Order: sequence, then C-alpha cells, then structure tokens
Amino acid sequence: MSGLNAKIRNAEGWAVENAVLTVTDMSGQQVARAVADATGAVTTEPLAPGVYTAVLTAAGYSPVARTAQIGSDGVGSLGEIPLAPAAGALELPPPGPWVIDPAHSTVVATARHLGIASVKARFSEVSGRIMIERPVERSSVQATIQAAGIDTGVKMRDDHLRSPDFLDVELYPTIAFESTGLRQRGADTWTLSGELTLHGQRRPVDLDLTYSGYGPDPWGGVRVAFHAETQLHRKEFAINYNAMVRAGIAAVGTTVKIELDIEAVQGESLPEL
Repeated sequence: MSGLNAKIRNAEGWAVENAVLTVTDMSGQQVARAVADATGAVTTEPLAPGVYTAVLTAAGYSPVARTAQIGSDGVGSLGEIPLAPAAGALELPPPGPWVIDPAHSTVVATARHLGIASVKARFSEVSGRIMIERPVERSSVQATIQAAGIDTGVKMRDDHLRSPDFLDVELYPTIAFESTGLRQRGADTWTLSGELTLHGQRRPVDLDLTYSGYGPDPWGGVRVAFHAETQLHRKEFAINYNAMVRAGIAAVGTTVKIELDIEAVQGESLPEL
C-alpha cells in the first residue's frame, strides 16, 4: 500500500530526478515528504483519508501546487505533473557533440604566495568534447590540458612549476578530466562531478558549474559557454613541494583555486577560421 504518488516530468517530457513532493494538511502542517527516483516517480507513505495540498519542487524549476484527495485506503494520485523551468532560466543547448574551442577557453589556477598574495597561472592548451544528452543530467565531458602550457608571466617560475617539484611535465604531460555525473542546483547552476588525473594521481572532484547560454557565432557555427570553479589540494595529487621561508611560511599555498571559462562549438570538429 502506498500514499500519494505522482510522476514528475520537465517540459520536454523527461523525468525530473530528485524532485521533492511535500504534503500538508488543511491546517498547513506538513504530513509527508518524498523524493522522486530516477524515473521521476515519487510516493509518500500512506495518509489518512481527506484533502491535502501537495507542492512539487526541484532545482531549476518553478514550484507546482496541487490539491490531493486521499481515499479511505490511504492512497491518492496526482498523475503526471509537468514542471516548467524557473523564471529567467536559459534554454538548454541542443543535444549532440560539442568540441571545446582552445582559442576561446581559459583555465586559471590561483595559489597563495608567501601567505599574503596570489599567483595566477594560466593554462593555454585545453581541448575536449562535451556530449549534451536528454535528459541533460546524462551529459558528459572529457577534457585535456597540456601541463607544459602553464604560464604565470615569469619564465623562471614557469620552469620551476614544470619541474619535478610541481607538475613534472616530462613524466606527466597532460591533466585530464572525465565527468561522472551532473546535478542541477539552480536555474542555471549545476554540480559537475568527475575524476581529475593530475601528476599521476586520479581523484574525484566537483565543479561548481554555471551555464551561460548558447547561440550563433560569426563563422556560421553555434557555440555554448560555461564557467566552472573548484578547489584542489595539491598534496592530494602528490605535489608536496614546500620550500619554507623565514617565519615558517610556505612559499606556495597548499590549496589552489581553479577557474574555467569554456566555449564549445556544436559538432564533431572545430571549424576552419
């Protein structure tokens, strides 16, 4: 025996996983709460017969309220409930392959220096492929960065960062990311989970992802843009260099902020400009 049930769909008809069904009685007191599964199905525990208010919510969607009738058997159904995108949400990019454009994408790493300032390093050589799926949570990302392309604007420092003290680019020439999941947090914000391979170590990471939209470019193609951020602890990737200065302050901080601004072009390859 089950209580109140529903199937949650988005405007394209796809299941909305993790949508929340909250049920209140006529006095406004919450009597049940349940979360939709991967098929969009959600069911509460059995409820006492009567009339209730059901509210359905999900990240990135406008909430929906319905009146629910529970029968003498403790069971009721809302049927299929469509959720509309939240006000101001950008239209999602069309499904299919998208290729990262290195000329219009940047990866910047920021680390503390001497505990009082920041040093920014830009990686100029990034490539990869984004596969947009429906539902969009099934989308995937694969990206590669050439470690030797690190650039802080100071050659001596760049050479040191390429050395075995840090990235050891001769032994580990590439930094690779492969996504493992995508979860919506807001109208245009997501958590992109994946595995990062850096300095010979493979570790799980979560990226705070903001979707900036898609549209035509001047060269006859279609482009999509994203911004993403995460924090890495370099010791987790066996980068343990800790030259010390006076007063015991580490020359380079152990936490590194990563910021990515990515443009990708629709299709299997980049256009010839």
